[in-house]
Amino acid sequence: MTAVQKDMYTAPMPLPPGEYAPPRDEMAESTAIVVGTDLVQVSEVGEAMERFGERYLRRLFTEAELSYCLESTAVAPSRLAARFAAKEAALKVLRLTDQSFSWRAIEVARNPGGWCYLVLHEPMRQVANQAGFVAFSLSMTHEGAYAQAVVVGQRRKRSDDESKKPTIAS
Repeated sequence: MTAVQKDMYTAPMPLPPGEYAPPRDEMAESTAIVVGTDLVQVSEVGEAMERFGERYLRRLFTEAELSYCLESTAVAPSRLAARFAAKEAALKVLRLTDQSFSWRAIEVARNPGGWCYLVLHEPMRQVANQAGFVAFSLSMTHEGAYAQAVVVGQRRKRSDDESKKPTIAS
């Protein structure tokens, strides 16, 4: 590997003017980034809407999510599929694979400017706090047959990082 190639992977990235980032070593020692992603077939959401109707929608989505997604029937399955993908991606970040929970405890909210973000309700908020999460970022897209979401969580590192999974208190 040449010196240029090595610097490409080890040198700090330049910041835009006026931006601040903590020194690289400090940031690397204090936080961990966890990424989750999910891909959903829009047709599966559409079929579930037809087959199970309100029961399906109310089990998975909050009133605010349904209000926005159902305002246009043409894109409702795509919007709902993207939100379901976001919820699945958030679960991957939180590392909750074998516990029961309410899907409505993970909400995709929409800023007036148009971008979306996660809102965690209890008990998911408690799980995120327990795991040391300090921030989440969300990106969603839907095009044609598929909807996709990526969730990035930033959390404080712990000494027992890999030994414990967060749990939902009963």
